[in-house]
Amino acid sequence: MNMGDRVKSSIYHRTNKTSKRVHFVKNLIREVAGFAPYEKRITELLKVGKDKRALKVAKRKLGTHKRAKRKREEMSSVLRKIRSGGGASDKKK
Repeated sequence: MNMGDRVKSSIYHRTNKTSKRVHFVKNLIREVAGFAPYEKRITELLKVGKDKRALKVAKRKLGTHKRAKRKREEMSSVLRKIRSGGGASDKKK
């Protein structure tokens, strides 16, 4: 059965990729502005090992479970970078 129009186009194949320029601008804004208060709270919770509580805080702020998981993973990767010594202060010459 061939019902309806085909709506999927080539634009959907690149939806999850960010361009170099967008990536650069987002990193620059993050470096200048820092973290939002809820993001700071999530990082503090992750430092003391309360992953589930961090997920709950993120879910309450962001609305969906999927977004909360992504934010928790982002914050934990930021913590890993800071602990390994590869923080934002290293990039400045």
